Amino acid sequence: MASTDKLNPFNDEYFMQQAIREAKAAAMVDEVPVGAVVVANNRVIARGHNQTEQLGDVTAHAEMIALTSAANHLGSKFLVGCTLYVTLEPCAMCAGALAWAQLDRLVYGAPDEKRGFMTFGKRMLHPKTTVEFGVMMEECGELMSTFFAAKRM
Repeated sequence: MASTDKLNPFNDEYFMQQAIREAKAAAMVDEVPVGAVVVANNRVIARGHNQTEQLGDVTAHAEMIALTSAANHLGSKFLVGCTLYVTLEPCAMCAGALAWAQLDRLVYGAPDEKRGFMTFGKRMLHPKTTVEFGVMMEECGELMSTFFAAKRM
């Protein structure tokens, strides 16, 4: 589990910066800028960013790609002992996948008031999953607002 201690180089902000890098990679190819990383034992074991346009697949969300990669890395469908860092609050589909994966901890940056899973409540996740939110919220939110502002021009 990552620490929020500022003296620890492997804290929530450090790992959220890794997720932000993934989100920026998505934006570079005109995907909605959402990025995710899965962390186990203070080490990134999987990365993902939105690829719905590239793959023509509505399920190719950053979280889904990172979960699949982490499961492959671990050789298990369960992500016990893992934390998912994601720049945007997961949707209901992704929250369902997180529940099935039995993720220990979810950390997200910006809320998604329209499609975020919290409109349904934390009960969508596995009962043992803890949730932290608002980590680097301004930076994560700015990625989204900048991307969609450019689309409206």
